[in-house]
Amino acid sequence: MKENTIATQVVALGGLGEVGKNMYIVEHANEIIIIDAGVMFPEENLLGVDYVIQDVSYLKKNEKKIKALFITHGHEDHIGGIPFLLQAVNIPVIYTPKIAFDLINKKLIERNMKYNNFQIINSELVVDFKHFHLEFINTTHSIPDSFALLIKTPNGTIFETGDFKFDLTPIGPVANIQKMAQAGAQGVTLLLSDSTNALTPGYSKSESAVDDTLNDIISKHHGRVIIATFASNIYRVKHIAETCKKYNRKIIVFGRSMENSVDLALNNGLITDKSLFIEASQAKSLKRNEVCILCTGSQGEPLAALSRIANGQHKQISLLNDDLVIFSSSPIPGNAESINRIINKLYLRGVRVFTNSDFSDIHTSGHAKEEELKWMLRIINPKYFMPMHGEYRMLKRHTEIGIDCGIKPENTFICSNGDVVELLNGEVRRNGHITAGDVYVDGSRVGDIGSVVIKDRKLMSQDGILITILNINTLTRKLLLKPNVTARGFVLVNENQELMQKIERKIADIVNNFLNKTPYSYTDLKNQIILELLPFINSLTGRRPIILPVIMEVNQT
Repeated sequence: MKENTIATQVVALGGLGEVGKNMYIVEHANEIIIIDAGVMFPEENLLGVDYVIQDVSYLKKNEKKIKALFITHGHEDHIGGIPFLLQAVNIPVIYTPKIAFDLINKKLIERNMKYNNFQIINSELVVDFKHFHLEFINTTHSIPDSFALLIKTPNGTIFETGDFKFDLTPIGPVANIQKMAQAGAQGVTLLLSDSTNALTPGYSKSESAVDDTLNDIISKHHGRVIIATFASNIYRVKHIAETCKKYNRKIIVFGRSMENSVDLALNNGLITDKSLFIEASQAKSLKRNEVCILCTGSQGEPLAALSRIANGQHKQISLLNDDLVIFSSSPIPGNAESINRIINKLYLRGVRVFTNSDFSDIHTSGHAKEEELKWMLRIINPKYFMPMHGEYRMLKRHTEIGIDCGIKPENTFICSNGDVVELLNGEVRRNGHITAGDVYVDGSRVGDIGSVVIKDRKLMSQDGILITILNINTLTRKLLLKPNVTARGFVLVNENQELMQKIERKIADIVNNFLNKTPYSYTDLKNQIILELLPFINSLTGRRPIILPVIMEVNQT
């Protein structure tokens, strides 16, 4: 067999060293396929940023090579970046599962964007390009229509798991383990596998266990039930609806994303009885034990429906003493404090609260834990292994699990976004790095919010901003009026008049000294004010506000 001289390259533009903004590309010669295009939600230090997306400059440079975008499933960290990607580069075709298609299409409609070349993925579909052959394998996740990708290249076979777990008694279809085993038996060169729960030992709970627990709780409670869960967990929404039907409860839905999920489930036949859902006004004619409220806010989001209910600020729902609130979710890292705050407010209002614990199976993750990751490694039996989709500690632990399952240490790759992993004649190695940074989305603005802007926002949030307005005669080089100084987030101006007067006098001195000694320059004067005023203010207050001089120029003799 003739050996290849052209390597196949695998690169993550997002998803490594982080949980979110997943995007992986596979390139051979003049063809590129893209897998997923997600967003990551910003941490608290990214003030004013709505989303973090991938730097796709590499794709822009190689736009003519792009053959297709493949979507593994419909969660935001895999599809949320598609509108931004379509604005940046031409994508000839998007292959997507049906549920993900509905979610993507809704995003594009909301943004008034048109894209018509979608192809729906199913387990029978086979896609062939010149250098790539792709097959799709059903997996189990917390959203229907989730797939792993089997990618055959001239240099070996790649298996990309997408997000998955092994659940032998799921609410939806069982993962196609037989097809996975066939792929493993035929030989997989490189496995890319979900690492989200690599740090968690054991097996994930089955969705049917959650179903049983919710059945038990709802059947025994004689008041209203309020359930907060992830709107993206459509299987959970499905079995909440089925449980409510079983116990003769009608469902009121609050929260835009939850309403969208219910509509999606109804439109795709996951929920078949539309009469289960009623408006809040219709609940007045029902007994309390005939009502279930399904809402957003399981992570303590301040503007979500549950937060407004707990704060007594919801226009349509007031808490009753015999209400039962169920958090059918687990805290996302960083959200525990917000969730606890909401739980305390609920208790103060006299309602009972159920949260997920070892004694109450009201939530289970959609991601494989350690033992399930071992299953995947053993079933696929790859020669080389690259963990994906996780923070560094998750990737590290997943690598250790891979070595425990027989992968040679030298055949494992803990990579960062942009690292190039190269397949050549059945062997895999690292080979270089491409640009793969973060791009910030602020409202409709993409990419113009850089580190300097974020730094300024942090400074303003910590020490505020001070603005001084100056009127200068550029011909006589005189300050016409005393400086007008105002501040926001710095000090209370009315209670610090003496300080403000000192600052005004200091600005006047700086300006007069500059005008007496130096030829007038708008830019030089602004810089001199900032240079001298900042240490002066810091010596008086210990603060370093952003200083914004505004100079009004007058040309009079």
